[in-house]
Amino acid sequence: MSTIEKGSGVEGAWNPGQYERSYSFVWKHGEDLIELLAPQAGERILDLGCGTGQLTAAIAKRGAQVLGIDSSPDMVQQARANYPDLRFEVADASAFRTSEPFDAVFSNAALHWMTKAAAVAAAIAGALRPGGRFVAELGGKGNVERLSKAAIGVIEELTHSPVRDHLGLWYFPSVAEYATLLESQGLEVRYAVLFDRPTPLEGGENGLRDWLQMFLGRVTQKLPADAGAKFIERLEERLRPELFREGTWVMDYRRLRVVAVKGE
Repeated sequence: MSTIEKGSGVEGAWNPGQYERSYSFVWKHGEDLIELLAPQAGERILDLGCGTGQLTAAIAKRGAQVLGIDSSPDMVQQARANYPDLRFEVADASAFRTSEPFDAVFSNAALHWMTKAAAVAAAIAGALRPGGRFVAELGGKGNVERLSKAAIGVIEELTHSPVRDHLGLWYFPSVAEYATLLESQGLEVRYAVLFDRPTPLEGGENGLRDWLQMFLGRVTQKLPADAGAKFIERLEERLRPELFREGTWVMDYRRLRVVAVKGE
Protein backbone atom coordinates (compact mmCIF):
# COMPACT_ATOMS: atom_id res chain seq x y z
CA MET A 1 0.00 0.00 0.00
CA SER A 2 1.36 3.39 -0.97
CA THR A 3 1.65 6.22 1.53
CA ILE A 4 0.36 9.71 0.80
CA GLU A 5 2.11 12.90 1.88
CA LYS A 6 -0.97 15.03 2.31
CA GLY A 7 0.39 18.54 2.00
CA SER A 8 -1.34 21.49 3.59
CA GLY A 9 -3.50 24.44 2.67
CA VAL A 10 -6.88 22.70 2.85
CA GLU A 11 -9.49 25.43 2.36
CA GLY A 12 -13.23 25.81 2.64
CA ALA A 13 -15.96 23.75 4.21
CA TRP A 14 -18.48 21.42 2.59
CA ASN A 15 -21.78 20.04 3.78
CA PRO A 16 -21.76 16.34 2.84
CA GLY A 17 -25.37 15.83 3.92
CA GLN A 18 -26.67 18.60 1.66
CA TYR A 19 -24.33 17.42 -1.11
CA GLU A 20 -25.73 13.88 -1.06
CA ARG A 21 -29.36 15.00 -0.71
CA SER A 22 -29.49 17.57 -3.48
CA TYR A 23 -26.47 17.19 -5.74
CA SER A 24 -26.37 13.53 -6.74
CA PHE A 25 -26.20 14.74 -10.35
CA VAL A 26 -22.52 15.53 -9.69
CA TRP A 27 -21.53 11.88 -9.51
CA LYS A 28 -24.32 10.59 -11.75
CA HIS A 29 -23.00 12.68 -14.63
CA GLY A 30 -19.57 11.23 -13.87
CA GLU A 31 -20.64 7.61 -14.25
CA ASP A 32 -19.96 7.52 -17.99
CA LEU A 33 -16.57 9.13 -17.32
CA ILE A 34 -15.66 5.81 -15.71
CA GLU A 35 -16.25 4.18 -19.10
CA LEU A 36 -13.64 6.54 -20.50
CA LEU A 37 -11.31 5.56 -17.67
CA ALA A 38 -11.95 1.84 -18.36
CA PRO A 39 -10.49 0.60 -15.04
CA GLN A 40 -9.01 -2.88 -15.12
CA ALA A 41 -8.85 -5.47 -12.35
CA GLY A 42 -5.70 -5.05 -10.29
CA GLU A 43 -4.93 -1.51 -11.44
CA ARG A 44 -4.02 1.10 -8.85
CA ILE A 45 -6.20 4.19 -9.37
CA LEU A 46 -6.33 7.51 -7.54
CA ASP A 47 -9.69 9.33 -7.34
CA LEU A 48 -8.71 12.98 -6.96
CA GLY A 49 -11.42 15.06 -5.28
CA CYS A 50 -13.47 12.02 -4.38
CA GLY A 51 -16.24 13.82 -2.47
CA THR A 52 -18.42 11.33 -0.60
CA GLY A 53 -17.03 8.38 -2.53
CA GLN A 54 -19.71 7.24 -4.98
CA LEU A 55 -17.45 7.14 -8.03
CA THR A 56 -14.56 5.75 -5.99
CA ALA A 57 -16.81 2.81 -5.15
CA ALA A 58 -17.88 2.42 -8.79
CA ILE A 59 -14.23 2.18 -9.84
CA ALA A 60 -13.54 -0.36 -7.10
CA LYS A 61 -16.41 -2.52 -8.40
CA ARG A 62 -14.41 -2.98 -11.60
CA GLY A 63 -11.72 -4.71 -9.57
CA ALA A 64 -9.26 -1.83 -9.29
CA GLN A 65 -7.42 -0.91 -6.10
CA VAL A 66 -8.63 2.63 -5.60
CA LEU A 67 -7.70 5.40 -3.19
CA GLY A 68 -9.93 8.46 -2.81
CA ILE A 69 -8.49 11.77 -1.65
CA ASP A 70 -10.26 15.06 -0.94
CA SER A 71 -9.32 18.32 0.75
CA SER A 72 -12.49 18.32 2.86
CA PRO A 73 -12.30 16.33 6.12
CA ASP A 74 -16.11 16.31 6.26
CA MET A 75 -16.41 14.78 2.81
CA VAL A 76 -13.77 12.17 3.58
CA GLN A 77 -15.47 11.30 6.86
CA GLN A 78 -18.75 10.74 4.98
CA ALA A 79 -17.00 8.70 2.27
CA ARG A 80 -15.50 6.42 4.92
CA ALA A 81 -18.95 5.97 6.48
CA ASN A 82 -20.49 5.23 3.08
CA TYR A 83 -17.80 2.75 2.00
CA PRO A 84 -15.91 1.44 5.05
CA ASP A 85 -14.05 -1.17 2.99
CA LEU A 86 -12.38 1.46 0.78
CA ARG A 87 -9.53 3.80 1.59
CA PHE A 88 -10.02 7.57 1.74
CA GLU A 89 -7.54 10.23 2.84
CA VAL A 90 -7.63 13.99 3.41
CA ALA A 91 -5.04 15.57 1.14
CA ASP A 92 -4.28 18.81 -0.68
CA ALA A 93 -4.28 18.08 -4.42
CA SER A 94 -1.72 20.81 -5.08
CA ALA A 95 0.84 19.36 -2.68
CA PHE A 96 0.26 15.62 -2.17
CA ARG A 97 2.93 13.04 -3.00
CA THR A 98 2.73 9.26 -3.20
CA SER A 99 5.38 6.66 -2.42
CA GLU A 100 4.16 4.34 -5.17
CA PRO A 101 2.85 5.57 -8.55
CA PHE A 102 -0.63 4.86 -9.84
CA ASP A 103 -1.77 3.35 -13.13
CA ALA A 104 -4.38 6.08 -13.47
CA VAL A 105 -5.60 9.31 -11.87
CA PHE A 106 -9.32 10.01 -12.15
CA SER A 107 -11.16 13.21 -11.25
CA ASN A 108 -14.77 14.31 -11.65
CA ALA A 109 -16.18 17.79 -10.94
CA ALA A 110 -13.34 18.69 -8.58
CA LEU A 111 -10.40 20.21 -10.45
CA HIS A 112 -12.16 23.52 -11.13
CA TRP A 113 -12.12 24.18 -7.36
CA MET A 114 -8.32 23.81 -7.34
CA THR A 115 -7.07 27.24 -8.34
CA LYS A 116 -3.38 26.30 -8.01
CA ALA A 117 -3.75 24.53 -11.33
CA ALA A 118 -0.06 24.25 -12.22
CA ALA A 119 0.78 22.69 -8.85
CA VAL A 120 -2.14 20.27 -9.18
CA ALA A 121 -1.02 19.23 -12.67
CA ALA A 122 2.50 18.62 -11.36
CA ALA A 123 1.13 16.50 -8.51
CA ILE A 124 -0.98 14.46 -10.94
CA ALA A 125 2.00 13.84 -13.21
CA GLY A 126 4.09 12.87 -10.19
CA ALA A 127 1.47 10.38 -9.06
CA LEU A 128 1.40 8.50 -12.37
CA ARG A 129 3.69 5.72 -13.53
CA PRO A 130 5.22 6.13 -17.01
CA GLY A 131 2.44 5.31 -19.47
CA GLY A 132 -0.21 5.94 -16.80
CA ARG A 133 -3.34 7.83 -17.77
CA PHE A 134 -5.20 10.85 -16.45
CA VAL A 135 -8.97 10.96 -17.05
CA ALA A 136 -10.95 13.94 -15.81
CA GLU A 137 -13.97 16.17 -16.17
CA LEU A 138 -14.07 19.70 -14.77
CA GLY A 139 -15.83 22.98 -15.34
CA GLY A 140 -14.53 24.48 -18.58
CA LYS A 141 -14.32 27.94 -20.09
CA GLY A 142 -17.72 29.62 -19.83
CA ASN A 143 -18.98 27.45 -16.98
CA VAL A 144 -21.64 29.26 -14.86
CA GLU A 145 -20.70 32.41 -16.72
CA ARG A 146 -24.12 34.04 -16.38
CA LEU A 147 -24.18 33.36 -12.66
CA SER A 148 -20.60 34.57 -12.17
CA LYS A 149 -21.16 37.87 -13.97
CA ALA A 150 -24.41 38.52 -12.13
CA ALA A 151 -22.89 37.62 -8.75
CA ILE A 152 -19.90 39.89 -9.32
CA GLY A 153 -22.21 42.77 -10.23
CA VAL A 154 -24.38 42.29 -7.14
CA ILE A 155 -21.42 41.97 -4.77
CA GLU A 156 -19.82 45.11 -6.18
CA GLU A 157 -23.10 46.97 -5.67
CA LEU A 158 -23.37 45.80 -2.06
CA THR A 159 -19.72 46.32 -1.08
CA HIS A 160 -18.64 49.14 -3.43
CA SER A 161 -15.46 47.15 -4.06
CA PRO A 162 -14.13 45.34 -7.17
CA VAL A 163 -14.43 41.54 -7.28
CA ARG A 164 -12.04 39.08 -8.91
CA ASP A 165 -13.06 37.24 -12.04
CA HIS A 166 -14.73 33.89 -11.20
CA LEU A 167 -15.12 35.28 -7.67
CA GLY A 168 -11.63 33.95 -6.91
CA LEU A 169 -13.16 30.49 -6.43
CA TRP A 170 -12.78 28.60 -9.68
CA TYR A 171 -10.47 27.61 -12.49
CA PHE A 172 -12.37 27.15 -15.76
CA PRO A 173 -9.81 26.56 -18.54
CA SER A 174 -10.27 26.33 -22.29
CA VAL A 175 -9.24 23.18 -24.15
CA ALA A 176 -6.05 24.84 -25.37
CA GLU A 177 -5.17 26.28 -21.95
CA TYR A 178 -5.60 22.98 -20.12
CA ALA A 179 -3.88 20.89 -22.79
CA THR A 180 -0.89 23.25 -22.68
CA LEU A 181 -0.76 23.01 -18.88
CA LEU A 182 -0.85 19.20 -18.88
CA GLU A 183 1.71 18.90 -21.65
CA SER A 184 4.08 21.17 -19.72
CA GLN A 185 4.09 18.42 -17.07
CA GLY A 186 4.86 15.60 -19.51
CA LEU A 187 1.25 14.49 -19.99
CA GLU A 188 0.32 13.95 -23.65
CA VAL A 189 -3.29 14.93 -24.27
CA ARG A 190 -5.06 12.25 -26.30
CA TYR A 191 -8.63 13.55 -26.04
CA ALA A 192 -10.21 16.84 -24.98
CA VAL A 193 -13.71 18.22 -25.50
CA LEU A 194 -15.62 21.23 -24.16
CA PHE A 195 -19.41 20.96 -24.14
CA ASP A 196 -22.55 22.54 -22.69
CA ARG A 197 -24.47 20.71 -19.98
CA PRO A 198 -27.49 22.73 -18.79
CA THR A 199 -28.24 21.18 -15.39
CA PRO A 200 -31.59 21.40 -13.57
CA LEU A 201 -31.36 21.95 -9.83
CA GLU A 202 -33.56 20.25 -7.26
CA GLY A 203 -35.67 22.36 -4.92
CA GLY A 204 -37.92 24.23 -7.31
CA GLU A 205 -38.11 27.91 -6.40
CA ASN A 206 -35.35 27.45 -3.77
CA GLY A 207 -32.97 25.64 -6.10
CA LEU A 208 -30.66 28.57 -6.77
CA ARG A 209 -30.38 29.75 -3.16
CA ASP A 210 -29.63 26.17 -2.07
CA TRP A 211 -26.89 26.01 -4.74
CA LEU A 212 -25.46 29.31 -3.53
CA GLN A 213 -25.38 28.09 0.07
CA MET A 214 -23.65 24.87 -1.00
CA PHE A 215 -21.09 26.21 -3.45
CA LEU A 216 -20.72 29.94 -2.76
CA GLY A 217 -20.67 29.84 1.02
CA ARG A 218 -17.10 31.13 1.09
CA VAL A 219 -18.24 34.22 -0.81
CA THR A 220 -21.48 34.99 1.03
CA GLN A 221 -19.83 34.52 4.43
CA LYS A 222 -17.48 37.40 3.63
CA LEU A 223 -20.31 39.82 2.93
CA PRO A 224 -21.47 42.27 5.62
CA ALA A 225 -24.04 40.75 7.98
CA ASP A 226 -26.94 42.65 6.43
CA ALA A 227 -25.90 41.92 2.84
CA GLY A 228 -26.24 38.13 2.61
CA ALA A 229 -30.02 38.05 2.13
CA LYS A 230 -29.89 41.01 -0.28
CA PHE A 231 -27.24 39.23 -2.34
CA ILE A 232 -29.40 36.14 -2.84
CA GLU A 233 -32.57 38.15 -3.55
CA ARG A 234 -30.91 40.40 -6.12
CA LEU A 235 -29.13 37.49 -7.77
CA GLU A 236 -32.36 35.53 -8.11
CA GLU A 237 -34.04 38.60 -9.60
CA ARG A 238 -31.28 39.11 -12.18
CA LEU A 239 -30.96 35.46 -13.20
CA ARG A 240 -34.63 34.48 -13.25
CA PRO A 241 -35.24 35.55 -16.88
CA GLU A 242 -32.29 33.45 -18.08
CA LEU A 243 -32.03 30.47 -15.74
CA PHE A 244 -35.51 29.82 -14.28
CA ARG A 245 -37.59 27.60 -16.56
CA GLU A 246 -41.00 26.08 -15.82
CA GLY A 247 -40.47 26.12 -12.06
CA THR A 248 -36.86 24.90 -12.11
CA TRP A 249 -33.51 26.68 -11.94
CA VAL A 250 -31.19 25.41 -14.70
CA MET A 251 -27.49 26.10 -14.24
CA ASP A 252 -25.42 27.09 -17.28
CA TYR A 253 -22.78 24.40 -16.85
CA ARG A 254 -20.02 23.82 -19.41
CA ARG A 255 -17.75 20.80 -18.98
CA LEU A 256 -14.25 19.96 -20.14
CA ARG A 257 -13.33 16.27 -20.50
CA VAL A 258 -9.76 15.22 -21.01
CA VAL A 259 -7.66 12.08 -21.32
CA ALA A 260 -3.86 12.35 -21.12
CA VAL A 261 -1.03 9.86 -20.85
CA LYS A 262 2.30 10.28 -19.05
CA GLY A 263 5.34 9.83 -21.23
CA GLU A 264 7.38 6.64 -20.92
